[in-house]
Amino acid sequence: MNIKAMDAANAYANVMKSQGIGSGADKIGGISDIGAASGQGTGSFSDVLKAALSDTSQAVSTSENAGIGALNGTTDLVDVVTSVQNAEMVLDTVVAVRDKVIAAYQDIIKMPI
Repeated sequence: MNIKAMDAANAYANVMKSQGIGSGADKIGGISDIGAASGQGTGSFSDVLKAALSDTSQAVSTSENAGIGALNGTTDLVDVVTSVQNAEMVLDTVVAVRDKVIAAYQDIIKMPI
């Protein structure tokens, strides 16, 4: 599995673990080590969020570098498309988590005191 797919799998696995889905399942797509916060099992939500944002930033940066490399003629177009799709998947994951956090916040605000 290439590094780009591993980044996307790590971001997805971190989100799944932070939501408590698949508890105890440390393997997603054959990857056993899925991020710094998930290795200990005691990472706080902020640690998981920081890791997801870091993964997103890294994926977008890789995508940008691949695009620049394609313009210079040093990167294959397939690599550019793959890195852009990876960045899109990672960003979609972060946006989905953000939407869930906002929905949870709105539910808490609506609770009677």
